[in-house]
Amino acid sequence: MFHHPLHRRDFLYQSLLSGACALGAGRLAAEEQQLPVLGQGAFQYRPVAGWGVLDKKTPVKNCSAMVVDAQVRIYLLTDHLANNVIVYNKDGKLLKKWGTQFPGAHGLEIVKEDDREVLFITDLNLHRVFKTTLDGEILMELTYPKSTGKYASEKEYRPAWTLHLPNGDFFVLDGYGKDYIMRYNRDGKLLHYFGGPEGGIAHWGPHGGVIDTRGPGEPELVIAMSDQQTIKRLTLEGKLIEEIALPGSNPRMIQIVGEHMFVPHLADNWPKDRDSRGYISVLERDYKIVSNIGGTPPRYIDGKLQPMQQQGSFFRHPHDLVVASDGAIYVPQFASGNTYPVKLVPETTT
Repeated sequence: MFHHPLHRRDFLYQSLLSGACALGAGRLAAEEQQLPVLGQGAFQYRPVAGWGVLDKKTPVKNCSAMVVDAQVRIYLLTDHLANNVIVYNKDGKLLKKWGTQFPGAHGLEIVKEDDREVLFITDLNLHRVFKTTLDGEILMELTYPKSTGKYASEKEYRPAWTLHLPNGDFFVLDGYGKDYIMRYNRDGKLLHYFGGPEGGIAHWGPHGGVIDTRGPGEPELVIAMSDQQTIKRLTLEGKLIEEIALPGSNPRMIQIVGEHMFVPHLADNWPKDRDSRGYISVLERDYKIVSNIGGTPPRYIDGKLQPMQQQGSFFRHPHDLVVASDGAIYVPQFASGNTYPVKLVPETTT
């Protein structure tokens, strides 16, 4: 675990964010004007002061992931054993909470399955993937893929995230273990695996990502390769299509929104620079960055992306994000001093 000192400007931002619930509406609007406008071009955002801040009865530790369901309820995954899953409405009010059994809670996905939605949770400490109802009932539990012959024991398996196909098949990214990518069917039967060192997947690589179904051809796996500072495009069988260099980044997850991708970076040049704070990139369909929210403006020389870095110090290690239908962005942050997620709204709407 790592810790950052809270500098004066950081303290201002965090105080506004965490203390806003005590303010009246008029004063809150004035306080929000003191928060930074983040990003460039058509993708500029302003933080919403106090969003999602709860009391001591609902604590958080590392805030790792968020999803939104069909009822526009927002699910936060944290590894605090008082309440692993916290459910908000879009205004940041607590709707419900559950879960005391996921000490290594890390990845979270929501999937439409027949007439219901279900959650997939990865746990680094339990070395397992869980499928649950929206209320926390465990429907399926997957242990390490022993049949591959790649693992001496379950301790070598530390799944980071799951990615899902419309037919119910899903991929598990062993991003904290041995860097293999496993494909399962809807019932949890292992169908295929690839990657690992012999498959060109370097360690501290396959952390999160998305399955891109927008193209005219077959769907692609788009993998956020964290410490490798790249995004990999793979076929569903694991063949490399393209690797996109993102110097000065640490991509942790990817969300597709129309023709754009939103990518949260835990930090810049992590782990070499453990004082860096992170930012969010917005990429066009051709993987060209058009905005760095909380980061330096993207700069290309002869078509080559130049190193990026944080700008200001608003973020504290973005680990995932949800871009809602109204354009708002919800961001859980890892190792952020037990702080709640933050919400950003497009600057044009404020």
